[in-house]
Amino acid sequence: MEKINFKHSIIFFNFCILISPVYLTLNFEPIIFCLFLILILGISHGALDNIKGTKLLKLFGYKNTTFFYFAYILISLLIIIFWLIFPNTVLLLFLIVAAYHFGKEDTVFSFKRKFFISECLFFFKGSAVIMTPLLFKREETNEIFRILNFNFFEAEFFVDEFLIAMLCLSFLSSFYISKKENSDLKSVMIVDFFSLIILNIFLSPILAFTIYFCFLHSIRHSISLIFELDKSFKSGLKKFIKKAIPLTIVTGAIFLLTIFFLNNFYKLDEAIYKVIFIGLASLTFPHILLEYLLEKYEKRT
Repeated sequence: MEKINFKHSIIFFNFCILISPVYLTLNFEPIIFCLFLILILGISHGALDNIKGTKLLKLFGYKNTTFFYFAYILISLLIIIFWLIFPNTVLLLFLIVAAYHFGKEDTVFSFKRKFFISECLFFFKGSAVIMTPLLFKREETNEIFRILNFNFFEAEFFVDEFLIAMLCLSFLSSFYISKKENSDLKSVMIVDFFSLIILNIFLSPILAFTIYFCFLHSIRHSISLIFELDKSFKSGLKKFIKKAIPLTIVTGAIFLLTIFFLNNFYKLDEAIYKVIFIGLASLTFPHILLEYLLEKYEKRT
């Protein structure tokens, strides 16, 4: 897996360099393109949560999977409801959780320190996903947040110096996490960081996030799932696609139907932004909770 992760990061870095001049030449906002990439590649990396949920229930001694689906859907619905009532609070919480999730999941090796220390390091590492577009495309990023009824990053203390300091903390966290690893794994952390920088300098915030989320974060997670299913990549890929398709289609259909409904009240772009980010938040919370519980209880067995 180390060689695969290293090659993946290098390929992604070069892809970021190549796509930047292409985007500048085309000069358009591909929001619909971003939506379908997220629906196809982004969502699919969590499409095996039902299998993980079944595994978790077995650890608890339960065989009926109905409870898992009920709990997963309930958490997702509660996130959507709370977002509609308390948009600033829920979105801020989502960004904090997402930063931690990105920092942890994109660390391609095991890292654990005393409680709270590793969590803070993962948060700072993953915060680059949020801080980079704010630094390089402040107005465009805040416009997306305004569509989501979120004005937190318009506060006066979010000056360039603060964002640069956060990016430095992100880089230093990546360096500290990887300091005892071999050169390839250190390179993965550093190359991924500069890939984010390149994307957000040249691309629009939504396209930069989509490229990162789909082609780095999601594919990396999917590759690990493929090898969990089978030691052979080819065989594991077939199993992964077969198992991921049902929930990916269902989730994608729900997203598209929601956009169709919201388009009656908002412009199409606004409806898509709302569905992408509120939808991802509603899926991220139960996804992270499932990963946490599974990791915790697997260690006990």
